[in-house]
Amino acid sequence: MAVVDVDDRRAGAAAGGTPRPAVAVDADALVAQAQFVLAHLGLHPDTELALSLVDVEEMAALHEQWLDLPGPTDVLSFPMDELRIPEPGAVAGPGVLGDVVLCPVVAAEQAAAAGHGVAAELELLLAHGILHLLGHDHAEPEEHAVMFGLQDQLLVAWREAGGAGPTAGRP
Repeated sequence: MAVVDVDDRRAGAAAGGTPRPAVAVDADALVAQAQFVLAHLGLHPDTELALSLVDVEEMAALHEQWLDLPGPTDVLSFPMDELRIPEPGAVAGPGVLGDVVLCPVVAAEQAAAAGHGVAAELELLLAHGILHLLGHDHAEPEEHAVMFGLQDQLLVAWREAGGAGPTAGRP
């Protein structure tokens, strides 16, 4: 099973009496989803993925540093070994896929606007980030159709396998 490490760097996420973050996140569910997605796509069981949860300030800083765009965003992806989805019948080798960085506060705002739960939005963003790590993009209409089609397929498969679904995390 893929190795997925979670780093919760949100303000207040540390133990020791500091306040908890305003947006609850089930990190174990995100790990399970990431492992499912990587296996579903045929990646090697020893593939490594890092998942970071950050606050709005850190996401805004990363967004500006790496994309030269102001303000926070929902998800950023930082590929490492440039792994790709293997062709049918091919055997993928192990590697370090990279880092997906999620901002739960932005995800919560987007979930409210879309009318679904925060957990469902985080599921979507995680799938989206993993696809970016695997070389997918959505700058051009054809790329958009392919990436979002695959993203939708992954979310349906995850939910059919017992994942949280569109109402998960709804207030």
